[in-house]
Amino acid sequence: QVQLVESGGGLVQAGGSLRLSCVASGRILRVNVMGWYRQAPGKQRELVATISTGGSSNYADSVKGRFTISRDNANNTVYLQMNSLKPEDTAVYYCNVQARGLRLESYNSWGQGTQVIVSS
Repeated sequence: QVQLVESGGGLVQAGGSLRLSCVASGRILRVNVMGWYRQAPGKQRELVATISTGGSSNYADSVKGRFTISRDNANNTVYLQMNSLKPEDTAVYYCNVQARGLRLESYNSWGQGTQVIVSS
């Protein structure tokens, strides 16, 4: 019941920046935790960053100091600002949203993924 639309992925050289966006829509009463995950070829999906409704954020050690997660509660949107990108950041990035439906049911929704390629 929750749809996620992602944008901002692409090809960038090492040291460059990208900004990912994800908009949640549907029969949503409230959006709770929002986050970003990534999966590199041949590897398991891993947590990149999460952000609570109050703005508290958590980051994987590998991206601390380089990535920044933020959200716009009025528009049900989460962002991931990625700076100082490295080739090891190359992966498919997935948006994740936890939300409440109109009957207070819980949703854990995923975007289709957006490709980020960092060249050396």
